[in-house]
Amino acid sequence: MRKLLLLIVIAFGLFLSKPMWEDQIPESVNLSAVSDLSDRATAAFEGGSIQNAWESLLESMTDFIIEIDEIIQDAPELSTENETAAVERPDLTVPSEELFAIHNIELGQTKADVEAAAGQASRSSMNEFGVNWHAYHEQYQNFFMVSYNGENEVNGLFTNQDLISSSLPLEMGSTRDEVRAELGEPLSSIQKGFVRYELQDDGEYDLFSFDGAYVTVFYDQHENNTVTALQVVSEDLEDQRDALYAAPSAELEEGFKYQLFDVTNAARVMHGLDTLQWDEAVSETARKHSADMAENRFFSHDNLDGESPFDRMDADGIRYRVAGENLAYGQYSAIFAHEGLMNSLGHRENILKPEYGYLGVGVDFNTENQPFFTELFFNN
Repeated sequence: MRKLLLLIVIAFGLFLSKPMWEDQIPESVNLSAVSDLSDRATAAFEGGSIQNAWESLLESMTDFIIEIDEIIQDAPELSTENETAAVERPDLTVPSEELFAIHNIELGQTKADVEAAAGQASRSSMNEFGVNWHAYHEQYQNFFMVSYNGENEVNGLFTNQDLISSSLPLEMGSTRDEVRAELGEPLSSIQKGFVRYELQDDGEYDLFSFDGAYVTVFYDQHENNTVTALQVVSEDLEDQRDALYAAPSAELEEGFKYQLFDVTNAARVMHGLDTLQWDEAVSETARKHSADMAENRFFSHDNLDGESPFDRMDADGIRYRVAGENLAYGQYSAIFAHEGLMNSLGHRENILKPEYGYLGVGVDFNTENQPFFTELFFNN
C-alpha cells in the first residue's frame, strides 16, 4: 500500500512538471526541485501516517510550484527560427492617379517602380487571371502582391496588411458602412462572356467597378466588419478571365497553395505572431485530401474511410505534438479562400494559433474547376 501511494505521488509530480518538458528549456535550468519533491514524499510516507504524508506532500508541492515559477522567471527568453526584427512601414501617400494605392503603388506603374520601392519579388506564382502574382515582403512584413501586363505595367494589386492609401477617406480598418458611403452600392453580379454570375452577399467582401478597375474590399467580421484586405485589378485583367473559376493546371495548383501560405503568414504578422515554415511532407498529405474530396465529391475533415486529419498525418509519418486542419471549397482563389477562413471562428483560430510552427497546403480541382483547399498546421 505504501509503495502504491508513493508511485501515485511521483506520478502526480511528473504530471506537474510535464509542460516544462514539452517546451525547449535552457541548459542552465536547475531541475533539482523534481528530485527534492520525490525525496520529501518518500520520507513522509516512511515516517508517519497517511494524513501526515499528504500534508507534507502538499507543502512540498507548493514549494515545488514556487521553485518552478522562479525558474521560468529567471530563464533567458528563448528565440525561434522565424523571429524577426520589426520592419518600418513605408510612409503612405495619397494616390496621384488611381482611387487606391498599395505600398504607394498604383495600377499602371511599371515593374521598375515597384522594384525601386520594394526590391525583388520573394515569389512569383500563377493566379486565377492567368498571370503571376509577384509577392513582395520583408519576412512577411510590408506584404503585398502585384501582377503585370505584357508591358510590365501593374495591372493587379493585393494586400492584407496596413499598406492601403486612397484619395478617399478610406484605409485599413475603415468600416463597411464607410466604404459603401464613399463607393456606393457594391456589384451584385459580374458578366463573364455570355454568362452573368451572381455574387455572394454574406458581408465578407464587396466588389466595386470604378474608373476602369475592379476593387474588392474584404471585411473582418470578427473586427466589427472593418477593412482587412484589398484587391485592385484592371478591367482588362478581369475581362480576360472568361469564367469565375480558372481552368485547372499544375501551375495554378502550385500558385494557389503558395499564395495561401503567403497570405496566411502575412495575416499572422499583422496579428503579432511568428510566421510559419513551409513543410513539404505535410503539404503532400494535404494535397491528397484535397484530391480525394474533389474526385469523390465530399467536403469533410474525415474522409470516406473515416480517417481524420491526424490519422492521415500518422499514416504519412508526420511527427507532431499539436496539429489542426482548415478546409475551404468553391472560392475563386487562394485570396478569397483565406479571407473566408479568417471569418470562420474555428478556422481563424488555427490560422492565428501561436503554438503552430509549420504549415503545408494542398489544392485540387473538381470537374467544375472549383478548387478544394486543405491547410495542415502543426508543431512538434
